[in-house]
Amino acid sequence: MKVGILGTRGIPNNYGGFEQFAECFSKRLAKRGIDVWVYNSHNHPYQKPEWNGVTIVHCFDPEYLIGAAGPFIYDLNCILDSRKRGFDIILQLGYASASVWRRFLPAKAKIVTNVDGMEWSRSKYSRIVRSFIRLAEHIAVKSSDLLVADSPQIKAYFQTAYNKACVYIPYGADVLENPDATKLKSLNLKPDSYFLAISRIQSDNNTEVIIRGYLESGSPLQLLLIGSINHKYARYLKKRYNAPGIRFLGSIFDIDLLNQLRYHAHLYFHGHSSGGTNPSLLEAMASQALICAHDNRFNRLILGSDAFYFNNARQIADIIRYDPAKAEHSHFFRNNLKKIKDNYQWDIITDSYSEAFVDLLKK
Repeated sequence: MKVGILGTRGIPNNYGGFEQFAECFSKRLAKRGIDVWVYNSHNHPYQKPEWNGVTIVHCFDPEYLIGAAGPFIYDLNCILDSRKRGFDIILQLGYASASVWRRFLPAKAKIVTNVDGMEWSRSKYSRIVRSFIRLAEHIAVKSSDLLVADSPQIKAYFQTAYNKACVYIPYGADVLENPDATKLKSLNLKPDSYFLAISRIQSDNNTEVIIRGYLESGSPLQLLLIGSINHKYARYLKKRYNAPGIRFLGSIFDIDLLNQLRYHAHLYFHGHSSGGTNPSLLEAMASQALICAHDNRFNRLILGSDAFYFNNARQIADIIRYDPAKAEHSHFFRNNLKKIKDNYQWDIITDSYSEAFVDLLKK
Protein backbone atom coordinates (compact mmCIF):
# COMPACT_ATOMS: atom_id res chain seq x y z
CA MET A 1 0.00 0.00 0.00
CA LYS A 2 1.27 3.47 -0.90
CA VAL A 3 -0.29 6.36 1.04
CA GLY A 4 0.04 10.10 0.44
CA ILE A 5 -0.96 12.55 3.19
CA LEU A 6 -1.97 16.04 2.05
CA GLY A 7 -3.44 19.06 3.80
CA THR A 8 -0.78 19.99 6.34
CA ARG A 9 2.12 22.42 6.52
CA GLY A 10 4.28 19.38 7.15
CA ILE A 11 6.04 17.22 9.69
CA PRO A 12 7.52 17.26 12.27
CA ASN A 13 4.71 19.39 13.65
CA ASN A 14 5.46 23.07 13.51
CA TYR A 15 1.93 24.43 13.24
CA GLY A 16 -1.16 22.72 14.68
CA GLY A 17 -3.49 19.77 15.19
CA PHE A 18 -3.49 18.24 11.71
CA GLU A 19 0.30 18.44 11.64
CA GLN A 20 0.48 16.66 15.00
CA PHE A 21 -1.84 13.98 13.65
CA ALA A 22 0.23 13.56 10.46
CA GLU A 23 3.43 13.27 12.50
CA CYS A 24 2.14 10.65 14.95
CA PHE A 25 0.13 8.67 12.38
CA SER A 26 2.60 8.58 9.48
CA LYS A 27 5.54 7.23 11.45
CA ARG A 28 3.38 4.43 12.85
CA LEU A 29 2.15 3.53 9.37
CA ALA A 30 5.76 3.45 8.16
CA LYS A 31 6.74 1.09 10.99
CA ARG A 32 4.10 -1.32 9.67
CA GLY A 33 5.83 -1.46 6.31
CA ILE A 34 3.45 0.89 4.50
CA ASP A 35 4.98 3.30 1.98
CA VAL A 36 3.96 6.68 3.43
CA TRP A 37 4.52 10.11 1.91
CA VAL A 38 3.75 13.43 3.62
CA TYR A 39 3.63 16.78 1.83
CA ASN A 40 5.52 19.67 3.47
CA SER A 41 5.63 23.36 2.75
CA HIS A 42 8.86 24.26 0.94
CA ASN A 43 9.87 26.54 3.83
CA HIS A 44 9.20 24.04 6.60
CA PRO A 45 12.09 23.98 9.11
CA TYR A 46 12.67 20.27 8.39
CA GLN A 47 14.27 20.03 4.95
CA LYS A 48 15.38 16.40 4.69
CA PRO A 49 13.67 13.99 2.23
CA GLU A 50 12.89 11.36 4.87
CA TRP A 51 11.71 11.37 8.49
CA ASN A 52 11.27 8.22 10.62
CA GLY A 53 10.68 6.08 7.54
CA VAL A 54 8.26 8.61 5.99
CA THR A 55 9.08 10.15 2.59
CA ILE A 56 8.82 13.95 2.64
CA VAL A 57 7.80 15.93 -0.46
CA HIS A 58 8.42 19.68 -0.30
CA CYS A 59 6.06 21.80 -2.41
CA PHE A 60 6.11 25.54 -2.98
CA ASP A 61 3.90 27.39 -0.49
CA PRO A 62 3.41 31.11 -1.24
CA GLU A 63 1.45 31.93 1.92
CA TYR A 64 4.35 34.03 3.22
CA LEU A 65 4.09 36.14 0.04
CA ILE A 66 0.35 36.41 -0.64
CA GLY A 67 -1.32 35.58 2.69
CA ALA A 68 -4.68 33.79 2.79
CA ALA A 69 -4.57 32.83 -0.90
CA GLY A 70 -1.31 30.95 -0.36
CA PRO A 71 -2.82 27.66 0.94
CA PHE A 72 -4.89 27.33 -2.25
CA ILE A 73 -1.73 27.44 -4.40
CA TYR A 74 0.13 25.16 -2.00
CA ASP A 75 -2.67 22.57 -2.07
CA LEU A 76 -2.73 22.69 -5.88
CA ASN A 77 1.03 22.12 -6.01
CA CYS A 78 0.69 19.11 -3.68
CA ILE A 79 -2.20 17.64 -5.68
CA LEU A 80 -0.38 18.06 -9.00
CA ASP A 81 2.69 16.34 -7.58
CA SER A 82 0.56 13.49 -6.22
CA ARG A 83 -0.58 12.64 -9.76
CA LYS A 84 2.86 11.23 -10.61
CA ARG A 85 3.44 9.23 -7.40
CA GLY A 86 1.15 6.25 -7.94
CA PHE A 87 -0.60 6.44 -4.58
CA ASP A 88 -3.17 3.81 -3.68
CA ILE A 89 -4.65 6.07 -1.01
CA ILE A 90 -4.62 9.84 -0.68
CA LEU A 91 -5.55 11.03 2.81
CA GLN A 92 -6.67 14.66 2.77
CA LEU A 93 -6.65 16.40 6.14
CA GLY A 94 -9.35 19.02 5.79
CA TYR A 95 -10.96 20.19 2.59
CA ALA A 96 -11.47 23.98 2.47
CA SER A 97 -8.80 24.93 -0.07
CA ALA A 98 -8.11 21.51 -1.59
CA SER A 99 -11.74 21.10 -2.71
CA VAL A 100 -11.26 23.78 -5.37
CA TRP A 101 -8.85 21.49 -7.19
CA ARG A 102 -10.77 18.22 -6.96
CA ARG A 103 -10.69 17.68 -10.76
CA PHE A 104 -6.90 17.36 -10.55
CA LEU A 105 -6.88 14.56 -7.97
CA PRO A 106 -5.32 11.32 -9.28
CA ALA A 107 -8.00 9.20 -10.93
CA LYS A 108 -6.61 5.86 -9.76
CA ALA A 109 -6.12 6.74 -6.09
CA LYS A 110 -8.82 6.28 -3.48
CA ILE A 111 -9.53 9.62 -1.81
CA VAL A 112 -10.06 9.61 1.96
CA THR A 113 -10.96 12.95 3.54
CA ASN A 114 -10.75 13.75 7.23
CA VAL A 115 -13.53 16.32 7.37
CA ASP A 116 -12.27 17.94 10.59
CA GLY A 117 -15.66 19.36 11.58
CA MET A 118 -18.56 21.58 10.60
CA GLU A 119 -16.15 24.41 9.83
CA TRP A 120 -18.87 26.65 8.37
CA SER A 121 -20.42 26.95 11.83
CA ARG A 122 -17.38 28.60 13.43
CA SER A 123 -18.01 32.15 14.64
CA LYS A 124 -14.57 33.39 13.65
CA TYR A 125 -15.51 33.30 9.94
CA SER A 126 -17.45 35.97 8.05
CA ARG A 127 -20.71 35.12 6.28
CA ILE A 128 -18.96 34.99 2.91
CA VAL A 129 -16.26 32.65 4.19
CA ARG A 130 -18.87 30.40 5.79
CA SER A 131 -20.74 30.18 2.49
CA PHE A 132 -17.54 29.19 0.71
CA ILE A 133 -16.78 26.52 3.33
CA ARG A 134 -20.28 25.06 2.91
CA LEU A 135 -19.64 24.81 -0.81
CA ALA A 136 -16.18 23.31 -0.20
CA GLU A 137 -17.75 20.74 2.13
CA HIS A 138 -20.20 19.71 -0.58
CA ILE A 139 -17.39 19.36 -3.13
CA ALA A 140 -15.25 17.35 -0.72
CA VAL A 141 -18.09 14.91 -0.10
CA LYS A 142 -18.61 14.38 -3.84
CA SER A 143 -14.91 13.91 -4.59
CA SER A 144 -14.11 11.51 -1.71
CA ASP A 145 -14.37 7.74 -1.68
CA LEU A 146 -14.52 7.75 2.12
CA LEU A 147 -15.10 10.40 4.79
CA VAL A 148 -13.53 10.21 8.24
CA ALA A 149 -14.96 12.13 11.20
CA ASP A 150 -13.20 12.51 14.53
CA SER A 151 -16.48 12.82 16.45
CA PRO A 152 -19.67 10.73 16.47
CA GLN A 153 -21.73 13.93 16.12
CA ILE A 154 -19.79 14.99 13.04
CA LYS A 155 -20.16 11.51 11.56
CA ALA A 156 -23.93 11.68 12.11
CA TYR A 157 -24.10 15.11 10.49
CA PHE A 158 -22.33 14.02 7.29
CA GLN A 159 -24.29 10.79 7.00
CA THR A 160 -27.59 12.61 7.49
CA ALA A 161 -26.81 15.66 5.34
CA TYR A 162 -25.20 13.79 2.44
CA ASN A 163 -26.17 10.12 2.80
CA LYS A 164 -22.49 9.33 2.41
CA ALA A 165 -20.39 6.65 4.08
CA CYS A 166 -18.48 8.18 6.99
CA VAL A 167 -16.41 6.37 9.60
CA TYR A 168 -15.64 7.61 13.09
CA ILE A 169 -11.92 7.62 13.93
CA PRO A 170 -10.78 10.05 16.64
CA TYR A 171 -7.36 11.58 17.16
CA GLY A 172 -4.86 10.06 19.55
CA ALA A 173 -2.45 10.99 22.31
CA ASP A 174 0.61 9.52 23.98
CA VAL A 175 0.43 8.98 27.75
CA LEU A 176 2.98 11.02 29.71
CA GLU A 177 5.03 8.31 31.39
CA ASN A 178 7.68 10.36 33.21
CA PRO A 179 6.52 13.63 34.77
CA ASP A 180 9.57 15.85 35.22
CA ALA A 181 9.40 19.34 36.69
CA THR A 182 12.96 20.24 35.65
CA LYS A 183 11.71 21.22 32.18
CA LEU A 184 9.71 24.04 33.76
CA LYS A 185 12.91 25.85 34.70
CA SER A 186 13.38 26.97 31.09
CA LEU A 187 10.27 29.14 31.56
CA ASN A 188 11.08 30.11 35.17
CA LEU A 189 8.11 28.14 36.48
CA LYS A 190 7.37 25.92 39.46
CA PRO A 191 4.78 23.11 39.60
CA ASP A 192 1.24 24.14 40.53
CA SER A 193 2.05 27.85 40.20
CA TYR A 194 0.14 28.63 37.00
CA PHE A 195 -2.98 28.11 34.93
CA LEU A 196 -2.52 26.99 31.34
CA ALA A 197 -4.33 27.27 28.00
CA ILE A 198 -2.93 25.84 24.75
CA SER A 199 -4.76 26.65 21.51
CA ARG A 200 -4.84 28.91 18.52
CA ILE A 201 -5.56 32.30 20.02
CA GLN A 202 -8.92 33.10 18.47
CA SER A 203 -12.42 34.06 19.53
CA ASP A 204 -14.12 30.67 19.21
CA ASN A 205 -11.42 29.15 21.42
CA ASN A 206 -12.57 31.55 24.15
CA THR A 207 -9.12 32.96 24.82
CA GLU A 208 -10.47 36.35 25.86
CA VAL A 209 -13.13 34.75 28.08
CA ILE A 210 -10.41 32.77 29.88
CA ILE A 211 -8.32 35.92 30.36
CA ARG A 212 -11.27 37.90 31.72
CA GLY A 213 -12.24 35.12 34.11
CA TYR A 214 -8.67 34.85 35.36
CA LEU A 215 -8.45 38.60 35.99
CA GLU A 216 -11.84 38.65 37.71
CA SER A 217 -10.73 35.87 40.05
CA GLY A 218 -7.84 37.92 41.45
CA SER A 219 -5.68 34.79 41.62
CA PRO A 220 -1.98 35.26 42.47
CA LEU A 221 -1.05 32.42 40.09
CA GLN A 222 0.10 33.13 36.55
CA LEU A 223 -1.95 32.47 33.41
CA LEU A 224 0.13 30.98 30.57
CA LEU A 225 -1.24 31.25 27.03
CA ILE A 226 0.49 29.12 24.40
CA GLY A 227 -0.31 29.76 20.74
CA SER A 228 0.88 31.91 17.88
CA ILE A 229 0.80 35.66 18.56
CA ASN A 230 1.74 36.60 15.01
CA HIS A 231 -1.72 37.72 13.97
CA LYS A 232 -4.09 40.62 14.56
CA TYR A 233 -6.41 39.11 17.19
CA ALA A 234 -3.56 37.82 19.36
CA ARG A 235 -1.79 41.17 19.21
CA TYR A 236 -5.03 42.87 20.24
CA LEU A 237 -5.40 40.61 23.29
CA LYS A 238 -1.77 41.00 24.26
CA LYS A 239 -2.06 44.79 24.15
CA ARG A 240 -5.42 45.01 25.90
CA TYR A 241 -4.63 42.54 28.70
CA ASN A 242 -1.13 43.65 29.54
CA ALA A 243 -1.28 42.44 33.15
CA PRO A 244 1.65 41.15 35.26
CA GLY A 245 0.22 37.66 35.73
CA ILE A 246 -0.58 36.98 32.06
CA ARG A 247 2.16 35.49 29.90
CA PHE A 248 1.75 35.08 26.14
CA LEU A 249 4.40 32.46 25.37
CA GLY A 250 3.81 32.19 21.64
CA SER A 251 4.02 28.86 19.80
CA ILE A 252 5.74 25.88 21.43
CA PHE A 253 6.09 22.59 19.53
CA ASP A 254 8.25 20.59 21.94
CA ILE A 255 5.62 17.98 22.80
CA ASP A 256 7.41 16.79 25.93
CA LEU A 257 7.66 20.33 27.29
CA LEU A 258 3.97 20.90 26.50
CA ASN A 259 2.97 17.71 28.29
CA GLN A 260 5.10 18.59 31.33
CA LEU A 261 3.44 22.02 31.41
CA ARG A 262 0.01 20.36 31.29
CA TYR A 263 0.88 17.88 34.04
CA HIS A 264 2.23 20.51 36.44
CA ALA A 265 -0.48 23.15 35.80
CA HIS A 266 -2.81 24.05 38.67
CA LEU A 267 -5.70 24.00 36.17
CA TYR A 268 -5.79 23.51 32.40
CA PHE A 269 -8.30 25.55 30.35
CA HIS A 270 -9.68 24.04 27.15
CA GLY A 271 -11.65 26.77 25.42
CA HIS A 272 -12.52 25.14 22.08
CA SER A 273 -16.21 25.65 21.42
CA SER A 274 -16.55 23.70 18.16
CA GLY A 275 -15.00 20.76 16.36
CA GLY A 276 -14.71 17.13 17.32
CA THR A 277 -12.11 15.20 19.27
CA ASN A 278 -9.62 18.02 19.72
CA PRO A 279 -5.97 16.85 19.85
CA SER A 280 -4.95 19.33 22.55
CA LEU A 281 -7.75 18.08 24.81
CA LEU A 282 -6.63 14.47 24.44
CA GLU A 283 -3.05 15.50 25.17
CA ALA A 284 -4.20 17.27 28.35
CA MET A 285 -6.05 14.13 29.41
CA ALA A 286 -3.00 11.97 28.63
CA SER A 287 -0.87 14.34 30.75
CA GLN A 288 -3.17 13.97 33.78
CA ALA A 289 -4.12 17.62 33.78
CA LEU A 290 -7.03 18.88 35.85
CA ILE A 291 -9.26 20.28 33.11
CA CYS A 292 -11.73 23.16 32.95
CA ALA A 293 -13.42 23.02 29.54
CA HIS A 294 -15.89 25.10 27.58
CA ASP A 295 -19.34 23.61 28.05
CA ASN A 296 -20.41 22.14 24.71
CA ARG A 297 -21.50 18.76 23.36
CA PHE A 298 -18.11 17.95 21.82
CA ASN A 299 -16.14 18.44 25.03
CA ARG A 300 -18.76 16.73 27.20
CA LEU A 301 -18.76 13.68 24.94
CA ILE A 302 -15.04 13.21 25.64
CA LEU A 303 -14.76 14.37 29.25
CA GLY A 304 -18.16 13.45 30.67
CA SER A 305 -18.26 14.33 34.37
CA ASP A 306 -14.47 14.31 34.71
CA ALA A 307 -13.89 18.04 34.29
CA PHE A 308 -15.06 21.48 35.33
CA TYR A 309 -17.06 23.43 32.74
CA PHE A 310 -17.57 27.09 31.90
CA ASN A 311 -19.71 29.21 29.60
CA ASN A 312 -18.52 32.68 30.58
CA ALA A 313 -15.83 34.61 32.45
CA ARG A 314 -17.76 34.71 35.71
CA GLN A 315 -17.92 30.91 35.86
CA ILE A 316 -14.17 30.72 35.25
CA ALA A 317 -13.59 33.20 38.09
CA ASP A 318 -15.82 31.13 40.40
CA ILE A 319 -13.94 27.92 39.56
CA ILE A 320 -10.56 29.57 40.18
CA ARG A 321 -11.78 30.98 43.51
CA TYR A 322 -13.06 27.53 44.44
CA ASP A 323 -9.39 26.53 44.01
CA PRO A 324 -9.76 22.89 42.98
CA ALA A 325 -6.86 20.80 44.25
CA LYS A 326 -5.64 17.91 42.11
CA ALA A 327 -5.44 15.64 45.16
CA GLU A 328 -9.16 16.14 45.85
CA HIS A 329 -10.13 15.55 42.21
CA SER A 330 -7.73 12.76 41.32
CA HIS A 331 -10.66 10.69 40.02
CA PHE A 332 -11.04 13.26 37.23
CA PHE A 333 -7.63 12.69 35.70
CA ARG A 334 -7.54 8.97 36.55
CA ASN A 335 -10.77 8.47 34.60
CA ASN A 336 -9.53 10.64 31.74
CA LEU A 337 -6.27 8.71 31.57
CA LYS A 338 -8.21 5.45 31.34
CA LYS A 339 -10.20 6.88 28.42
CA ILE A 340 -6.95 7.63 26.60
CA LYS A 341 -5.60 4.13 27.19
CA ASP A 342 -8.85 2.45 26.17
CA ASN A 343 -9.88 4.59 23.19
CA TYR A 344 -7.36 7.19 22.08
CA GLN A 345 -3.91 5.61 21.91
CA TRP A 346 -2.15 6.23 18.61
CA ASP A 347 -1.76 2.52 17.87
CA ILE A 348 -5.55 2.11 18.15
CA ILE A 349 -6.07 5.06 15.80
CA THR A 350 -3.52 3.68 13.32
CA ASP A 351 -5.27 0.28 13.37
CA SER A 352 -8.58 1.95 12.55
CA TYR A 353 -7.22 3.92 9.61
CA SER A 354 -5.30 0.90 8.27
CA GLU A 355 -8.45 -1.24 8.34
CA ALA A 356 -10.45 1.51 6.61
CA PHE A 357 -7.78 1.80 3.88
CA VAL A 358 -7.66 -1.96 3.29
CA ASP A 359 -11.47 -2.22 3.15
CA LEU A 360 -11.62 0.65 0.67
CA LEU A 361 -9.03 -0.92 -1.61
CA LYS A 362 -10.84 -4.27 -1.48
CA LYS A 363 -14.01 -2.58 -2.70
